[in-house]
Amino acid sequence: MSGGDRRARTAAVLTHGRPAQSADALRALLKVAGETGTELHFDAEEAGKHDVRSRDGIVVSDRYKSDCDVCIVLGGDGTILKGLRRQIWTGVPVYAVNLGEIGFLATVDPEDQEAGLRRAFAGDFEVLGLPALEITLPDGASYSAINDVSVNRRSGDRVASLRYRIDGENAGHVRCDGLVVATPAGSTGYNLANGGPVLAWGVEGFAVSFIAPHTLSARALVVSPDGELEVHNGSTDPVELGVDGRPRGELPAGASLRVHFRREAALLAQEAGASFYRRLREKFGRLAG
Repeated sequence: MSGGDRRARTAAVLTHGRPAQSADALRALLKVAGETGTELHFDAEEAGKHDVRSRDGIVVSDRYKSDCDVCIVLGGDGTILKGLRRQIWTGVPVYAVNLGEIGFLATVDPEDQEAGLRRAFAGDFEVLGLPALEITLPDGASYSAINDVSVNRRSGDRVASLRYRIDGENAGHVRCDGLVVATPAGSTGYNLANGGPVLAWGVEGFAVSFIAPHTLSARALVVSPDGELEVHNGSTDPVELGVDGRPRGELPAGASLRVHFRREAALLAQEAGASFYRRLREKFGRLAG
């Protein structure tokens, strides 16, 4: 949908983990925000990274402000994922300037950052609703993943024995180093490296692929959006759990986790006319060149 009538008066800011990497983009952001009258909000961590202090047009708070008009990300895909997780279920779009190697989720590249930021504050962009995966653990704890959830054998442990069921029906048993469950947005990451299917943005459903399966019969599959996936650790050892590439503890031996697909959990800003297939060609073709 068009964002032309949504001028941003306030913007939350997230930047690359290495401050020097985002220094030029931050200067452009401060310049454009000053000229457009957009108030920038930094949490204490972000302010400390760049020695930013509260003044006219800049607010520094202890906590991240998730109810701004837009979230501006200056960073790579990891930082963009951080922004999307922070804005999950808020209805606030994430507008990202790519400062990483691939930037598959980015809205604009660095050479267009100043013009892009002006469009961001003018609300001149489209938004794409990204689904999430909701992961529920045996103790009731839950996490949301924008990209993927992975289950991996621990270093030095035996090959994992993983059983999986869909809607209560046994779907398979694989001895492997682990498995990855990915959203369409995350299907071009860990899942792709496993030989899993690439799901175009807008596809409803999620992919399951296996890491180094010790069988010739293991095949990646796509689960329908309303299906419940259960992953059971049939190993004698715990396996490690990762959510969007971040460690989230372990799944004990004999325990199961459940995964559900949640539609339009976060909003990603897109330039007008952006194409998933062009993005796929340009971003991954760039690595090959």
